[in-house]
Amino acid sequence: MNNIFHKFEKELLKLRIIMKINKIFLILLLILSTERVFSQTDSIEVYLIDAYCTREMPYKFKLSFFTSEVCKSKVILYAGGVSASGGEDKYEYTVSNDFVDMHKAEININDLSFVGKIVNFVIITEKETGEIYNSEKFDFDLPFEPQIKSGSNLFTLCLFGSVIFLLPYPSYAFDSNSSYFSLTKEIPFISFRSRNLNYPSGYLSVEYSYIFNNENPSYLRLGYKRLFEISHIEYLSPGISLYTNFYINQGISPELSVGLFTIKDTFTFYVRYRYNFTLHTNGTNFQEINIGLYSGFFSLYLD
Repeated sequence: MNNIFHKFEKELLKLRIIMKINKIFLILLLILSTERVFSQTDSIEVYLIDAYCTREMPYKFKLSFFTSEVCKSKVILYAGGVSASGGEDKYEYTVSNDFVDMHKAEININDLSFVGKIVNFVIITEKETGEIYNSEKFDFDLPFEPQIKSGSNLFTLCLFGSVIFLLPYPSYAFDSNSSYFSLTKEIPFISFRSRNLNYPSGYLSVEYSYIFNNENPSYLRLGYKRLFEISHIEYLSPGISLYTNFYINQGISPELSVGLFTIKDTFTFYVRYRYNFTLHTNGTNFQEINIGLYSGFFSLYLD
């Protein structure tokens, strides 16, 4: 009888513990759902009235909208191309300098360059408390076909970008016994868009290096780089890569890049240090210092 009573007490204790855990989970769910409701109601809603381009010269983008509460506002027009600092080419204009709920703007776009006929834009609003919100992405169509002229800056940029894209960059590789000169070419092929920054939040890249006077000179890498914008310079970028020389040296490579300055607002000059840890018993650890030009111009962008 005592055994049955003790078993009953144990089961009752377990049941109480389970009920307490369920209560804790329920309270957490209520807190999370409440926070989501507050965060949704705190944002500023944008109600678009007009967003179109006039059909005759001079071409003007006419924009009007009202907001769920008084605020300042500006609009960002996306050109459709990619600046080679990694972000999208864009034009920013102030719509309302005062705190109002009705907003209007008329923007001359004759001298602006766009890649396609559909132009995306985002409305940025600022509360009196200083909080800033981004609207969903809207768009309007151009009444003309954008053209790239042979003398235009965009055409020159594309030519310059193609040359830079094909050029490898110098590197210095060394281990405990030897040092080597090498050439490296890195291609960012997927970039992760960062809405509020000039650079992507990060990117995936493939990289090929040729180390001169080395027994196995060819190295292939696949890596991820994270970008942090820093004041007084362009960015700080830690990264990690997997590498192979197609023979006995395979491993992992932590690295750190420092973006120092931009060239033609398109390419960023950087210095990079990398340490290569071999995972092969017959491989060799070695270090690298290289310089190069970063650009997300040919990269596929993901949100």
